[in-house]
Amino acid sequence: MKNSRPTLLAILAVIFLTCVKPATASPDGANGGDAMLAAKVAAKGDPILDALLAEMERSKAQLKMDQLRAPYYLEYRVSDVEDFVTEAAFGATREDQKVHVRLLRVVVRLGDYKQDSYFGQGVGGNALLPLDNDPIALRHQIWLATDEAYKSAGEALTQKQSILKQFSAEDHPVDDFAKATPVQLVEPTLSLKVDGDDWKKTLESVTDLYRQYPEIQSVSASARFTVINDYMLNTEGTVTRNGKSVYTIQVNAATQAPDGMRLGRTPAWTVAKLSELPTREKLLHDTKQALETLKALRQAPIVEEEYRGPVLFSPDAADDVVASLIGNNVLGRKPQLGAPNRTTGTFATSYKSRVLPPFLDVVDDPTLKEFQGKSLTGSYEVDSEGVKAREVDIIQKGVLTNYLLGRQPIRDFPESNGHGRAAPAAPPMPSLGVLLVKSSEALTPDALKKRVAELVKEQGKPFGYRVETMAGPAPRLLYRVYAKDGHEELVRGAVFSELDVRALRSDLSAAGNDPLVSNRTGGIPSTVIAPSLLFDELQVKRADTSKDKLPEYPAPPIN
Repeated sequence: MKNSRPTLLAILAVIFLTCVKPATASPDGANGGDAMLAAKVAAKGDPILDALLAEMERSKAQLKMDQLRAPYYLEYRVSDVEDFVTEAAFGATREDQKVHVRLLRVVVRLGDYKQDSYFGQGVGGNALLPLDNDPIALRHQIWLATDEAYKSAGEALTQKQSILKQFSAEDHPVDDFAKATPVQLVEPTLSLKVDGDDWKKTLESVTDLYRQYPEIQSVSASARFTVINDYMLNTEGTVTRNGKSVYTIQVNAATQAPDGMRLGRTPAWTVAKLSELPTREKLLHDTKQALETLKALRQAPIVEEEYRGPVLFSPDAADDVVASLIGNNVLGRKPQLGAPNRTTGTFATSYKSRVLPPFLDVVDDPTLKEFQGKSLTGSYEVDSEGVKAREVDIIQKGVLTNYLLGRQPIRDFPESNGHGRAAPAAPPMPSLGVLLVKSSEALTPDALKKRVAELVKEQGKPFGYRVETMAGPAPRLLYRVYAKDGHEELVRGAVFSELDVRALRSDLSAAGNDPLVSNRTGGIPSTVIAPSLLFDELQVKRADTSKDKLPEYPAPPIN
C-alpha cells in the first residue's frame, strides 16, 4: 500500500497557492531561494510558467555577449488571452469568433538603475508563443525573443548615451528605473466559459427591435468576453501569475434628424463577473428605452442660444468628466530626455496646488474588488511591473498631493506606487486602477436639483441644464430644466466650450451622494467612480456640426 501522507513539495505547493497575501522577499533576496522553490512547485502542470522559469535561470547564467555588458535586469511577461466576440445587426449575426493567443514581452535592461538602455528600440521585444504547450517550442521562442531584446538594448544604450551628452547632469537628475521589493504571487488560472450560441441569439433578438422603429437607421449589438492569464518574472525574484476577466456588451443605434443631423446612442455594460451582465429581458428593455430616446432626439429642438449658467452632470456623465479631466492628468509620466518638467499633462505643474474645491478628495485604490455590490474591472493585486497594488491619495481637500506611478521615477517621486500597467505585449505605463471621487459635503439628488433651481432663479434665467450622458467632450443626452415648474426638455446639438480643469477648480460647487461605477474598456481596464457634479457656471452653445443629406430613397420593406 502506498504512503498517503502528503510530500513536503505538495505541502509547499498548497501553502503557496492558497495564501491570501503574497510572500515578499527582502530587497537583498534573502528568501529568494525559498520563493523560487515555491514558484517551481507551483509551475508543475503549467507549461508556460515552467518554460519561463527555466529560461530565466538560463538567461541569468548565460546571457552575455563579448561586446555587451551583462544585463542588470531581465523581465518576461506573458499574456495568455482567450477572447470571444460576437456581433449582430438588424436581427442577424454578422460576426462570431473565438481567439486564443499567447503574447510574450521581453525586456532587457543594460546599465544600472540610475541610467540604463530603456530607450527607443530598447524598450522590449514581442513574440507569439505556441499554444500546444510543447516545452521546447515555448523555450525556443522565449530564447529568440530574449536574444533580440538583448541586442536592441545594446544599440539603445549607445544611442541614449550619445543624446545625453547634449545635457548636463542636472538636466536628468532622476533615475531611469526604480527598485522594487520582489513579489511572489501565483494564483489559479482562469478559463473562458461562455455559451456563445445563447449570446448570439440574445443579440439577434436585441437588434431585431429595429423592426419597431422605422425612424432608426441602424441597430447593432456586440459582446466581447475576455479572459487573460498574466505571467510576470524578473531577475529581482518576482514571480506572478494572475487571471482577469472582462465582459462587455454594447448596443449601437444611429439615426438622422429631419434636418440631417446625425444622432446616436451606445448603452454599454462592462463587468468583471459574467453573472453581473444583464439578462436577455433586461437587455431588451434597456435597448428599447435607448431607441425611444433616440427617436425623441430626432424631434428635439436644437440648442441655438448662448447659455452661461448652472449645469448638473448625472453620475454617468460625471464619470466621463472625471476620467478625462482628472484621470488623464494624474499619471506620472516621465517627460522626454532633457526636459525640466516633473511630468506631462495639464497637472504637470500643479503639485501641491489646488485643482478641485476643498470638499473633494480623489483616491485610486486598485485593491478594491467591489463597490456597492458591483465588480470592478480596474482592480488588481500586482501591477504589470511586479509591484503590489496600493491605495494612493491623489487629491486631498482639493490639493494635488500625488501622481500615479510605475517604476519610471519622476522628480520628487523616486518609487512606484503600484500603478505601472500594460496591455498585452505593450510597454507598461502609469495607469488608473479604481479612481474614486469623494465629497465631504455630499448632497442628495433632490438637494442638488433644488440647488440648481435656486441658482437659475438667482441668475435670472428661465432654465438650467442637466447632462445625462456624454459622447466624448460633448453631451449626448442634454435636458433643459425649467425653473418655473421643474419640467425637463430634451435638446440636441450642444457643446461645452469651457469644460476644463479651470472649471473643475473654480466653477464646481457641489457633489452628490450617488456615486456610479463606470468600468471602462480598452487595452488597460480601469474603473471610475464619481457622483453627480454641479457647476455654478458653464457655457453651453450650439455645436459646429455638419448635417449630412438624408437617404435618397427609403429602407427596404420589413415585411
